[in-house]
Amino acid sequence: MPSPISYADVLAASERIRPYLPPTPLREYPQLNALVGHDIRVWVKHENHHPTQSFKIRNGLSVVTALTAEERARGAIGASTGNHGQGVAYAGKLLGVPVAICVPERNNPEKNAAIRAYGAELIEAGANYDETMVVCARIQAERGMTLVHSTNNRNVIAGAGTMTLEILEQEPSVDAIIIALGGGSQAVGALTVVAERAPHVKVYAVGAEGAPAQYESWRQGKRLTGQKIGTFAEGIATGSAYELTFDALKAGLADFITVSEDAIYDSLRDLIRITHNVPEGAGAAGLTGLRVLAPQLAGKRVAIILCGGNLSMASLKVALQGA
Repeated sequence: MPSPISYADVLAASERIRPYLPPTPLREYPQLNALVGHDIRVWVKHENHHPTQSFKIRNGLSVVTALTAEERARGAIGASTGNHGQGVAYAGKLLGVPVAICVPERNNPEKNAAIRAYGAELIEAGANYDETMVVCARIQAERGMTLVHSTNNRNVIAGAGTMTLEILEQEPSVDAIIIALGGGSQAVGALTVVAERAPHVKVYAVGAEGAPAQYESWRQGKRLTGQKIGTFAEGIATGSAYELTFDALKAGLADFITVSEDAIYDSLRDLIRITHNVPEGAGAAGLTGLRVLAPQLAGKRVAIILCGGNLSMASLKVALQGA
């Protein structure tokens, strides 16, 4: 598989972040097994139990711990709609590194507040992520800060890969991992790890029907950019496929499906009811995808990723009204 990182990169990231980040739980819920059916055993990887309630803290810490002393002094900057920004901001606060995070105008105010709470400078610019990224690149050049792209960064992907290391250590019998796909760091990290540690494990991706750029890129075999975005699941609200992850996703995924907004909300409610955790939209996408993929995964042991729990109050209200 043409991975942009090596297994050794993931091991190195794991060593760097281990002093700051304990493993997150991997839990089996009998009611979830019954809900999915097809004699499938389901494990939920609770990345929402991180300090920032998202797996992206792995990525942020992986990058910031790898900076040289000179780079740390100049600081780090990134563009984000929330979780990536919180991860980098948290790492900066922990390690004394100045951080600036650029977010789109009218971004989720709760995520903005969380980024500020970790001491980062918040810069609101651009109507969407792509426009925000242009502003971020300009400021990075002006200030000489290190640009921490949410996907196109090898240390970001290596950090995400540490999640799959933990899954295989916690439950070696897993046959498949289902991952909500935004930029692709989780999925490419997983593909890199299973290729070395457990080649029999298949990695599946789930996207939102309202943000099909990654799915259509995978299906057509070419990288698409500037595609429509219309989903409440911010973590998979991606309008482009990314240079650093595309080839690995194209070559390595066992399958890739998209799911509707209603289906994501259904799984979100089921996860609240059964696990008593509150997932964000992307955090519920793994279960949503598993319900579609269940017939072909009958009798298997499957890990799904509750990749984040930063659901807005507005989306939570919609979810509860639909209960």
